[in-house]
Amino acid sequence: MFSWQEFSAQSRAFGLAIGVHALMAALVVLGTMNWQPFRKPLNLGLTIEAVIVDTSKIRQQREEARQAVEREQLRQQRTERLEEQRKREQEQKQKRELEAEKQRQLELEAQRKRAAQDKLQKLRMERERKLEEERLQQQRELDKLRKQREDAEKQRKLEEDRLKQLEAKRQDEAREQRRRLEEAALQKQLQAEERDFRAGQLATLSDSYHSAIQSFVTQNWLRPPTAQPGLRCKLKIVQIPGGEVISAAIAGACNGDEATRRSIVAAVERGGSLPYRGFEDVFQREIDFIFIFDGDL
Repeated sequence: MFSWQEFSAQSRAFGLAIGVHALMAALVVLGTMNWQPFRKPLNLGLTIEAVIVDTSKIRQQREEARQAVEREQLRQQRTERLEEQRKREQEQKQKRELEAEKQRQLELEAQRKRAAQDKLQKLRMERERKLEEERLQQQRELDKLRKQREDAEKQRKLEEDRLKQLEAKRQDEAREQRRRLEEAALQKQLQAEERDFRAGQLATLSDSYHSAIQSFVTQNWLRPPTAQPGLRCKLKIVQIPGGEVISAAIAGACNGDEATRRSIVAAVERGGSLPYRGFEDVFQREIDFIFIFDGDL
C-alpha cells in the first residue's frame, strides 16, 4: 500500500512532466510561426530593409526543452526505479518479517511442545514414583501378612501339639472310663438280660442300650462354651456289628449352634465303637439317637 507521502511525490512528478511537455509544445509552435506585422508595409518606393530572424536561439531553446524533458524522464525513471526498489525492499522486508514471525511462531510452538513434553515426562515420572511407592507399600504389607501367617502357623502347630497331647491323655482316660463303663454296663446288661429273659422285656434292653450310648457319647463329648443346658439334638448313626461307627450326622431338630453340633458328631466318631456287647439283640445298623444335655456331666 502507498502512503500519502508517496502519492504526493508521484503527483508532483507527474505535474512537472506535464509542465515540461507543455513548454516544449509552446516553443515548437512559436518557432514555426510566420511572424508578420499586423499591417502590411506601404510600398512607398523606399528601400526595403530585410529582417533576419535568428533561429539558432529557437533551436537552442528547443534543445534545452528536449534536454529538460529527457532529464525529467530520467529523473522520473530514477524515481520509478527507486520506488520499485523501495517497493521491493518493502516487500522483502515484509517477507522477512513474515518469515521471522513464522519462525517465531514455530519456535513458540516448539517451546510449547517441549514444555508439554517436559510436563508429560514429569507427570509420567511422578506416576511411576507413586506406583513404585505403592508397590513397595504393598510388598511391605504382604511381608507383614506373611510373617503374621508364619507366626500364626507356628502358634497353631504348638497349639495342635498341645491339643494332641491333651487329646491323647483324654483318650487314655476315656478308654479307662469306657472300660469301667463297659464293665458296669456289662454288669447292668447281664442283670438286664436276666430280667429280660425272665420277664421277656426287650424294651428294657433297648432303653439300656440307648442309655449306654448316651453315656458313651456324653463321656466322649468335649463340651464347647456355647453349649447350654436343655440341649436336644437328633443324630443318625450308622454302625456295623461290633459297634464300630461308620458315620454320624445331625439328622433332625437340634437347638445347638454349629460348634455344638460338630462337637456332638465328633463325640460319636471319636469313641470308635458304640456299646455292643450285651446289646446284640437290640443292635441296629442305623439308629436315630437323641443326644441330651441338661447340665449334668
